[in-house]
Amino acid sequence: MLRKKIGIDLGTTNVLVHVPKRGIIINEPSVVALSVSDRKILAVGHEAKEMLGRTPETIVARRPLKDGVIADYKTTETMLRYFINKALGGVRLFRPEVMVAVPAGITSTEKRAVIDATITAGAKAAYVIKEPIVAAIGANIPIGSASGHMIIDIGGGTAEMAVISLGGIVSSASVRIGGNKLDTAIAEFTRRKYGLAIGERTAEQIKIEIGSALYLEEKLRMEVRGRDMITGLPRTIIVTSDDVTDAVANELDGIIAAVKEVLYNTPPELSADVIDKGVVLSGGTALLRNIDQLISQATGISAYVANEPLLCVAKGTGIALENLESYKKSILATK
Repeated sequence: MLRKKIGIDLGTTNVLVHVPKRGIIINEPSVVALSVSDRKILAVGHEAKEMLGRTPETIVARRPLKDGVIADYKTTETMLRYFINKALGGVRLFRPEVMVAVPAGITSTEKRAVIDATITAGAKAAYVIKEPIVAAIGANIPIGSASGHMIIDIGGGTAEMAVISLGGIVSSASVRIGGNKLDTAIAEFTRRKYGLAIGERTAEQIKIEIGSALYLEEKLRMEVRGRDMITGLPRTIIVTSDDVTDAVANELDGIIAAVKEVLYNTPPELSADVIDKGVVLSGGTALLRNIDQLISQATGISAYVANEPLLCVAKGTGIALENLESYKKSILATK
């Protein structure tokens, strides 16, 4: 079988590429650096992320996806081509079949944009599959059984939650709240409370190193450098984990409200299954300390984080690709 297959988790923050039998071979930031004058691509992935917030006027580093969907079509197409070529490597005779995971809440126009960009980037055929389905597959949830399973996938741009039974979504919600919104909230809180301007990368670092969804008994502290809002000079402050908890509380409330909406719309029989089995969390933002406990407290249902939550969607696309025929009918949109 010479036909190549590639699964792509096209995330707002990271792009992960899965090739059947080889596993996840690419995990890079979804950032592209462009020359302002001629729109030439200068860097993609890790190299481009290093440039965020540090470029001269002649170069712009940007994320072509916003809230889980394409915000800049041409740049997304170029980024996809880069990752497809990198995954295949060398000379190739056949164009690959590519499956892309997309948020469950995207519109048909946004879905079409993903398919078109993937085919223009070099795919023979493009399929899109809903993120909650592949996240559940990647988290080893038996989605084909006649039983309710709830998955919450919180990525960089969106939070997707769904109750799945017999291989399909019974009840779902998608909110455009994710890791990036948390980073912005941390940067704004630091500006308000301490009068210090910090960049996107510093805010992300604070979230990863000391962030928590609930107040910690033993506060974590971190030294943060930024620009004083009044003097304009560099300044160093100490930020605590409580600051981060306060900063992200509103955004997390939005996610919890969507989780409650899904549970409200779930048939009673499946609700009983969800109470028995608990809720599974996947996606990079599931790594935020105590987010599972916060969801448990808010819903009264036990929640736990999947193994390697960041990789669940990419792993799921790989498994779905290997069983393409059985998935084609029910959950794929194709071209």
